[in-house]
Amino acid sequence: MNDKTIKNKHLLSIVELGGYPDFSKIYKQYQLDVEITNSMRKAVKLIKKHTPDIIVAEFNYQSDFRDRTSNLETLLAVLQKKPQVKLIIFYEKEFAHQFERVTSRFELPFTLPFPIDEPALSEMVQRCVRN
Repeated sequence: MNDKTIKNKHLLSIVELGGYPDFSKIYKQYQLDVEITNSMRKAVKLIKKHTPDIIVAEFNYQSDFRDRTSNLETLLAVLQKKPQVKLIIFYEKEFAHQFERVTSRFELPFTLPFPIDEPALSEMVQRCVRN
């Protein structure tokens, strides 16, 4: 097999609120093809077209949601049929209690509180790439 037949893994970054650095440099050091979107709705469409290997998303708690805790439930529902996808979630420490409601229902081994520790993120990405 020559190098041209080896495909890079694909990472989808869902940046809805942002306000933190662009971590593409970290993702690209692991030869990941990076795609960025700014809404969960667009992300779900992209995932249905082409399933990424890794997704990085934010937990955004919204008390006005009638049937959900956050933006993540929609994503997690789609990913239940795609267990091979690795998921890294960023969350605000002040919403840790609400985030625990999500982690009690879904297995989320890769989570990081804001401000994001870049070496920790790099290690998580590396673990996702290797598994």
